[in-house]
Amino acid sequence: MEEWVGYKWHEYITRQALGEFPEHAVYLKDEARSLGIVFRAFGGDPALSLVTAEPRHFRLRRKFLHKLAGTHRKFELAWRDDQNLRLPEKVARFPSKQLNRDLYIWLAALAATPAAADSDWFTGNQALVQDVLSRWPGLENVYQRLVKHVLYWRPDPDSLTDPEAIREQAICQALIHPGSVPALPPADTDPWPVILWLYPALEQGKSSGQVTGDEDTQSSPGGLTKKNKRKQAERVEAFDRNQGLMIFRLESLFSWTEFIPVDRAGDDTDEEDAEAVADDMDMISVSNDRKETSSAIKFDLDLPSEEHDDLHLGPGIHLPEWDWRSQSYREAFCCLQPLLAKDAVPAELPEALRRSAKRLQRQFSALKPLKQWQKRQLDGDELDLDACLEREVQHRRGRGIIDQKLFRRCQQSQRDLACLVLADISLSTETYINNHQRVIDVARDGLQLLSEALQASRDPFALFAFSSRRRDHVRFHHLKSFDEPYTSTIRGRIQALEPGFYTRMGAAIRQATKLLETRHEHQKILLLLTDGKPNDLDIYEGRYGVEDTRMAVQEAQKAGLTPFCVTIDDEASEYLPYVFGSSNFVVIRDPAQLPLQLPKLYLNLTQ
Repeated sequence: MEEWVGYKWHEYITRQALGEFPEHAVYLKDEARSLGIVFRAFGGDPALSLVTAEPRHFRLRRKFLHKLAGTHRKFELAWRDDQNLRLPEKVARFPSKQLNRDLYIWLAALAATPAAADSDWFTGNQALVQDVLSRWPGLENVYQRLVKHVLYWRPDPDSLTDPEAIREQAICQALIHPGSVPALPPADTDPWPVILWLYPALEQGKSSGQVTGDEDTQSSPGGLTKKNKRKQAERVEAFDRNQGLMIFRLESLFSWTEFIPVDRAGDDTDEEDAEAVADDMDMISVSNDRKETSSAIKFDLDLPSEEHDDLHLGPGIHLPEWDWRSQSYREAFCCLQPLLAKDAVPAELPEALRRSAKRLQRQFSALKPLKQWQKRQLDGDELDLDACLEREVQHRRGRGIIDQKLFRRCQQSQRDLACLVLADISLSTETYINNHQRVIDVARDGLQLLSEALQASRDPFALFAFSSRRRDHVRFHHLKSFDEPYTSTIRGRIQALEPGFYTRMGAAIRQATKLLETRHEHQKILLLLTDGKPNDLDIYEGRYGVEDTRMAVQEAQKAGLTPFCVTIDDEASEYLPYVFGSSNFVVIRDPAQLPLQLPKLYLNLTQ
């Protein structure tokens, strides 16, 4: 009973202190899709991802109720950097859902407007507001309604000290008449948060020693990415278990055998608990050489030795990479290594796929070249009896002009297209999608079923797979070239595919583009199968990898190719429209359906 009363008391005090309207709350996860469209419609950078903002700390003069409830120390505020647009996870400040939704729209419009590089936070936001209202006059009423409620929520200047009151009055004046206050008056505390403005990007904490992403630093297989929030972090010195002060009464030490050294710096709780604790922490401290707890899984991502690796087909191919920060190519920056599976043995189609393969073969066989007779030709393989009969009738009737096209010619109808399938076999494809199948398993099945279908239609096709470990080792697995027939040897290479390493997608697409450019067919399709965003151990993360992949796709389009992406990534809608275009990708919601959906997608692309 005491626990229940305490919980209800805490809930009541917190609700009173926050002064929010939870019944009118609007959540970013529900508005993200429409906000992304609005942000880009206002002219925002299409490469920015829309994610939740982490709380910021403020040194405010809090009321007694705020101190009692422990609130108003951290606030989620909007800000933007080169990678993301970050907005509050929830808005419940206003007494209607429409007003709370309007705040999201206003912040999206503000973030879509370029800011002056030499302005500070106070004057810069005033200039942004003026720019937005001049460009989009329809937002004037929305802004005025939001300002009216924000001023009601802000602290009363009479309850503040003189410097704080002067500063608060200046902020209110700047909200009502943007651009009318040239500078922010100083005060000892932080100004009360302005939820209608953008804030500078958060610093990511102190760093000592090596930084994650360096050449010799290994990435952890885990990460706080489920909620798409970043955390402030610092790197600290490793914990030294040989130092420290043990305080106890000597008479309580009965024997040496009863002393068990316990390393309290480690956390042996479950992962779910650890994540909840990390969410509550303001600063996460990470040491460079701490060992992981016994329940963690360690992945060894070192490359295999030459003896156990696949066969290298040549010394490697040097390819450029696009650096979006300098808006230029890094020439010969990546080394792509073509590989051929050494241990692959010829294999037949698995029993579980044979029924589906026969059905697809019957469906695709209707697309193979057929003989067609062209009638009424000046010359040809044989006489056209209908044309000859009509000529004789015209001659008997005494008509002057008689048709001389008396032959027919046999021609084969040919589908003038070629397809190259490029499969992502990075380490993430090791993930299980159910109790029996991994992503790599359904990808292999999809490649085999598509190959069986294309063999029946006689469309020329090629199969390749890729993974990477930094820029100097992009692995490009040769499965089938355009000139090779689809045989049991090809099936064996597909079945020998195993996950490993990372996803340097841009280099693989550029090499596939080169191979397709050598084909003489009119329609050339580059079909990419993947399960996530482009990434690698070095700088190939976030926007850098996305921008390079986008540039590689644009290069393929300029070369006359049709790039199309098939993915099972639930978050693909955040970046694939920017990379491939709104109509050049598809998301398979149920990964187990990929083998059956892949031939259907190909059919839709080529008909």
